Amino acid sequence: MPFARPRPASRAVAPAPQSSHARRPRAARRLALLLAATLLAACTGEPEAPPHGSSQLAGMMLDPQLSEISGLAASRRHPGVLWMHDDGGNPERLFAVADNGDRLATLRIEGVTKTDWEDIAAFELDGRQYLLIADTGDNGGLRRSLQLHVIEEPAKIENARLKPAWSIAFRWPDGARDCEAVAVDIARKQVLLISKKRQPPELFSLPLMPAGNALQTATRLGGLAGIPEPDAQLRRSNPTRAKLQGQVTAADISPDGNTLAVMTYRYLLLYPRQPRQSWAQAVAGQPRVSDLPWLPQAEALGWSADGRSLYATGEFIPAPLYRITP
Repeated sequence: MPFARPRPASRAVAPAPQSSHARRPRAARRLALLLAATLLAACTGEPEAPPHGSSQLAGMMLDPQLSEISGLAASRRHPGVLWMHDDGGNPERLFAVADNGDRLATLRIEGVTKTDWEDIAAFELDGRQYLLIADTGDNGGLRRSLQLHVIEEPAKIENARLKPAWSIAFRWPDGARDCEAVAVDIARKQVLLISKKRQPPELFSLPLMPAGNALQTATRLGGLAGIPEPDAQLRRSNPTRAKLQGQVTAADISPDGNTLAVMTYRYLLLYPRQPRQSWAQAVAGQPRVSDLPWLPQAEALGWSADGRSLYATGEFIPAPLYRITP
């Protein structure tokens, strides 16, 4: 997708997508500054507890194989490991990545066809740790069915081949739509999905463990409130950026099950859920909204295993890997 020029500002904000050729010189300069800041922090020492709402550079994504990351989830089995995958047009594979951005292993996923993987979620069920991969991208609005693949986390971090424990084929209830954000609510054994391009974004659900192999139909739960609207000046000066900045590109539920984090190209939104409240009710309320730190096409977000922070990164290499304290 073409990219629009990032808005020059005194604060760092996530840019809307733009041309990769036009973006790379500016990205290199920004990343050089980020790396310098990281080295300075290492020399001077970092605060023991980052303040709420802050973001820290956890590492840099430099490996060429990580150049199109579109999904991220923190391992529930291996401390300090993040699971990532890349976009469509690449092999069926997962990457084990250290929380400083270094690639540790590449795992091929057998028995599935990759159309457009767009998100990944980690969860634990019956004492086992799993990853759910969402093959739900549909830029052209042409797919009649989509797939979710559930894979058990391997015991060792090493190059290997894995097969899904189970897969879920599904369709939307009323026509095709693009989806780049999924999350797992393990308490309800439910998968949440959020549409990308429709405004307001729509929330859907599917059973995590459906009976049989029949094609499932996603259930619409409602719309997401509180997505910031672009101001009139931005709509006039850069209508493409204005249209893109509120599109949802990733989501994840906190390990305690109480907060849904949603990423757009520019914003991080947190939807808290009160006791006995449904997710439909939670996303109908006003979220806590903050600007993302600068990212080249923000598309990957996941809670840390302890639920104290969120990891975020984007497509293209080099790319920063942030740890955000909500």
